[in-house]
Amino acid sequence: MKPDDQAPRDATGGAAPEPGKAPHVDESVRRIGKSGRDTAKSALDTGRALRRLISADFALARSATGRAMAWVAIGVVFGASAWLLLMGALIVLLQRIDGISWLASFTITALVSLVVTGLAGWRASVFFDYAGMHASRRQLQRLGLFSEDDEDDEESSAAKGTQPPMPSEAAGPQRDGLAGPKPPGTEAP
Repeated sequence: MKPDDQAPRDATGGAAPEPGKAPHVDESVRRIGKSGRDTAKSALDTGRALRRLISADFALARSATGRAMAWVAIGVVFGASAWLLLMGALIVLLQRIDGISWLASFTITALVSLVVTGLAGWRASVFFDYAGMHASRRQLQRLGLFSEDDEDDEESSAAKGTQPPMPSEAAGPQRDGLAGPKPPGTEAP
């Protein structure tokens, strides 16, 4: 056997340097390049897996939403018919037991229905407000990717005959197009 065949090998297949001795520059560059390619391949594979996961989640959500809407429709039909029957029974009960007139019985059940409707409408508006994705909008605004005032700014500037400033002009002294304070030590000279 040759002495080269017995030399220890490193993970990249090249000869491992002797202990206490740094590898040659070309070997270091080769290792860095391989690490960079491995990192890029891993990031690309992660991105593909994330895209597949998001696609599967949206497909599941579409399917589940359709089925949920069908069951909600069934629930509304049977719930409404049950509510009507319950109110009819309450009208008859009020008229028979307490001797309340038919008009008063109808009025009492109508008020009960209006109170429940008001409560349901109020709760629905609260949950629709939760669905507004306010936290995501705040984060996107902090990143400068989304602004709820964009349409208003364009309309007001068109009415005034002015154009909004370009990002490089709006950036001010930073001149990097990014808004907001800079971390210490990163200011431009």
